[in-house]
Amino acid sequence: MVVIIVPAAAVKEIIIEAGQKNAKGAIIISGGFKEIGNQKLEDDLYDTAQKLGIRIIGPNCQGINYRANRLCATWPLIDCDGKIGIVSQSGTIGAAIAQQAKDENIGISCFASLGNKSDIDEIDFIDFFSLDISTKAISVNIEGVKDRKRFTRILSSTAKKKPIIILKPGRTDAGAKAVSSHTKSIAGNDMVFSVFCKKHGIIRSNDVTEFYDYSKISSLCNKPNGKDIAIITSSGGAGIIAVDTAVDCGLNVAPIEEELDKELHASLPNQCVISNPLDLTGDANIERYEVALEKVLHYSKADIILVIFGDPIKNAYELIKNNLNNSKKTIVACYIGGGDIEKQEVKKMNSNGIPVFPTPERAIKAIYSLFSLKIENVDERRHEQI
Repeated sequence: MVVIIVPAAAVKEIIIEAGQKNAKGAIIISGGFKEIGNQKLEDDLYDTAQKLGIRIIGPNCQGINYRANRLCATWPLIDCDGKIGIVSQSGTIGAAIAQQAKDENIGISCFASLGNKSDIDEIDFIDFFSLDISTKAISVNIEGVKDRKRFTRILSSTAKKKPIIILKPGRTDAGAKAVSSHTKSIAGNDMVFSVFCKKHGIIRSNDVTEFYDYSKISSLCNKPNGKDIAIITSSGGAGIIAVDTAVDCGLNVAPIEEELDKELHASLPNQCVISNPLDLTGDANIERYEVALEKVLHYSKADIILVIFGDPIKNAYELIKNNLNNSKKTIVACYIGGGDIEKQEVKKMNSNGIPVFPTPERAIKAIYSLFSLKIENVDERRHEQI
């Protein structure tokens, strides 16, 4: 493989030399091709590479980092292994997601920047990720699609096996115009694309924050069994925000069951607000959280439990970890307002695969994104064999 970073006019010559060395792949970081109107130069480059049997990523791209074989021909260097495979037409967007995953110790399996997609495109990567045992969630940032039939076939097939999260800008007329001027892609009809995603169980994000959050939770959690959610918090305000966001999304914030109500009244101090959300109040410690979570897990019919740690709560990581191992419910954490202790606990959660978010609304939206999935049973033996 050759990595090319020379002026556009000299790239073809390098490709010819690479062919003489029997290279089979080229990552062309150089810009100056169809994105600025030099379509003929890019077509000539592609034809030359095809004749020499060289596959191309790029040009005008940011390269690739594949953690399974420690290949890094991009920037920044991400050396934290995870389960998110990122393929992005925008190098900056993809790198930002990869860097955030590294900063949170979530890690990635791959980051690939596509650029102009003269040859290898997002469909090739999605097809590869579908059988890549190091990738659980596939995160795709695209601006347009060249081969719509193949795109539809590969995505609909892959979405039955693994979560696919898509960030596709160009939703507005002005955005579609900007897409065309960026990499000369055709954005397509956004309403049709949204219907396609919904039909095939593909998670669609509308901004970079959602793109990261949905990728993160999809790499760590399976789809919850149902939409009933119980909220435990020491911050009444954060609990209310969680309720509003849950209702807006379509989750069911049901009143607590009669038996659970009795258990909580008998086990918690009088100042606690026994409802959903369950407000443990500002003087809560980890012992109070332990009692509350144990009762909710045992007596509540909720499918999802959001635990909001407001203020500095030590040993929050151990609490969530111990209960995750003993429950079939989806448990997600939110840590907010905890200062240095929050940083320590969140770091441990992220490093050990526990989904934790900095605000209740981001946590709720991430949870709800999982309901888009339509993953079917997959023969894991085929994955292992491949």
